[in-house]
Amino acid sequence: MTPTLAPALLRAALAATERGWPVFPLRPGDKRPAGHPERNCPRSGRCGGGHRTPEQRATLDAESINVCWQAAPYNVGIATGPANLVVVDLDIPKDDTDIAPPEWADMADGLDVFAALCERAGARLPTETYTVRTRRGGQHLYFTAPAEKRLRSTADVLGWKVDTRAWGGYVVAVGSVVGGAPYEIIHDAPPAPLPAWLGDLLTPQPAPAPMPLAELSTRMRNATSYSTAALRGELEKVQSAREGGRNRAVYFAAYALARMIRNGDLTEAAVTGELMSAAQSIGLSAGECRTAIRSGLTRGGALEASAA
Repeated sequence: MTPTLAPALLRAALAATERGWPVFPLRPGDKRPAGHPERNCPRSGRCGGGHRTPEQRATLDAESINVCWQAAPYNVGIATGPANLVVVDLDIPKDDTDIAPPEWADMADGLDVFAALCERAGARLPTETYTVRTRRGGQHLYFTAPAEKRLRSTADVLGWKVDTRAWGGYVVAVGSVVGGAPYEIIHDAPPAPLPAWLGDLLTPQPAPAPMPLAELSTRMRNATSYSTAALRGELEKVQSAREGGRNRAVYFAAYALARMIRNGDLTEAAVTGELMSAAQSIGLSAGECRTAIRSGLTRGGALEASAA
């Protein structure tokens, strides 16, 4: 990325704000936010009152944007939540080993999967909205967010190679260049309202009520009251996990319960079954559940103990 690109990137940032989309700087030639991550936050300067995320730093202020983008050839990030946007990210496989899971076996990429979702919903593919070609050839479909819902970004909730960016996320703006490839407009039009059927799919379902301790105890033969209560506590953590932290919640729950499997207080089958049910109830696929549970139990030594 050369300094000669800085004026074009400044224009790209200002063009986004003219549409009402707050922007923040991304690293030159990169998709990652400029500045420090939270783990390295000095808690001083602009973060004197606590770490400020890119979403919080995004601005529409032309003066601030001019100062920032004249300092370096930053790429442009759009904070989708504050911009009142939901962007559907249709990706393509990274290489020949990046193949679709069985459910989407006949699909070539995210666009195919999204088209199939539209067909299932009895809706046509929304091609008349603002659309961007990403640097690898995928697409970003921009929609205005529904006023009655505060949707968050998702990964793999809709299907293979179909993610969304809303609150808690961002997209790389048109005019940015990553790896020598630009983000370009495919269809220049105002973002269409998010289709209602799509908003429904993206609305998190309420977590089921925690299982009564007495009911859980009847399902845990030979388990002590302490181990049963511990299991319920871990299940509640999984069911309350937020988007982006669900896999980690399942992993840590399995890791925490591995000790009780090693001690013989709980069985591997019981722990796996209950965690599978809890994790799938919050939207994880069976494959994601199995991977997270097995990793947690292995790290906690439960699988080795049960095999001994």
